[in-house]
Amino acid sequence: MPEDEEPRNGVSENARKNKPAPRLKRRRYAPIKIANQIPMRRRKEIEKALGEVGGSPTKWSRNSGTKNHSFMRKRIKPGTIRHLEYDLLDVEIGESWPVPISIIHGSRPGPVVTLLGAIHGDELVGPLALTYLCGPNFMGPDRVFDANSLAGTIRIVPIVNLPGYRRMIRDFPDNRDLNRAFPGNPDSNTTSRVANRLWKNIISTSDYIVDLHTAGKGRTNIPQIRANLAHASTNRIARSFGIETILDSEGPKGSLRRVANEHDIACITYEGGGPDEADPESVQIAMYGTINLLRSLRMLPGYPSKPRFRILASGSVWIRSDQGGLLDVLAPAGSFVEEGEIVATITDPEIPGVHHDVVSPIRGLLISSATHPFVNSGSPIGHLLPVKRGVSTLKRRLDEEGCLIISGSDGEPPWRDDEEIEDIAVFGEWSGGSPDAEWGPNHSNEEEDDS
Repeated sequence: MPEDEEPRNGVSENARKNKPAPRLKRRRYAPIKIANQIPMRRRKEIEKALGEVGGSPTKWSRNSGTKNHSFMRKRIKPGTIRHLEYDLLDVEIGESWPVPISIIHGSRPGPVVTLLGAIHGDELVGPLALTYLCGPNFMGPDRVFDANSLAGTIRIVPIVNLPGYRRMIRDFPDNRDLNRAFPGNPDSNTTSRVANRLWKNIISTSDYIVDLHTAGKGRTNIPQIRANLAHASTNRIARSFGIETILDSEGPKGSLRRVANEHDIACITYEGGGPDEADPESVQIAMYGTINLLRSLRMLPGYPSKPRFRILASGSVWIRSDQGGLLDVLAPAGSFVEEGEIVATITDPEIPGVHHDVVSPIRGLLISSATHPFVNSGSPIGHLLPVKRGVSTLKRRLDEEGCLIISGSDGEPPWRDDEEIEDIAVFGEWSGGSPDAEWGPNHSNEEEDDS
């Protein structure tokens, strides 16, 4: 790198010069620590999966050379960027719902990474983040996404659920959830047909998938990654996103990440913010994490950033209201709370002067909190990861209000070896079978509400 070139990832030229030589080796994957992350049974599944990982797939090895990228009968030459439209339905009459897709095909061989936003139409963080990445500040010559220096192919679909997005609703017009319909069926209902067409033409031809989401109605999430850590390549890109919170979850039946993993395609779900809003921090972290992941895959130049610690969670605790009324949240999502700490109060306008406190049952990190003010007895108020080890490390990353400062929200952290990162284990199970099952209208059905 020339001495007059600007630092990447916020790392100074002097700091890079002082790095020991071994750190500059372009190994595809660094060793991963498994001990004490999660329960023994799950740990063994992850260790087995990681032991099966080899080098680069033959289809995009450097020995194979760079070829044209084919998409829907179009050939995209190496070193070029194309902005296309893709029809969600193949029809002669009626609405085909053409969605925009940008394809950056690098001049060097590499994997195919697909970035998706708005599989749920009312979740706007993904569309915003991906639209910014498609803009002139990030895409083009001498920008982050420069096709002449890119290795591999990046496909960006900012809005997948176009009809839901236009109607500002989560689901498709037939009231079905696209993220429960994969791999779909070309002869079934509308949503299933769209899922099948997406699967055949976009998902199944990808090596890695990043699916950007927000929380569902009535709540908000801190930026977090959800991934099946027992799927080796998914485990690696989950870590490479560069943020602190990773939830180990296969995903509900029919969800994109679950079906992709079943076909040995790496897929992670990013969650940040809430529906119908453009949370600036969640958008910024989505962009930061996506670029970080692409640098970790050696598709983009620059050093990938890594957080000081990672919380690897296999279970959680729910904070619930014992009363009904109007909710006032005192500890928002991202707060580190102590056992017995008041996290919210509940009042009833019909009974003035009376209020009830909601307290945390255990010490931990709130990864999600309710935003709808009306609650009943038993309503979920917060989703808590119980933290028993690594507390002092975590507390050093809290702001003055006691909320976690997520990597990427305050500038890019320094480059680190994986061995320098402290893994904080959170043991347990997901109530209802998935991280968000308890938020859903039917608590016994895990398919209701996990993104």
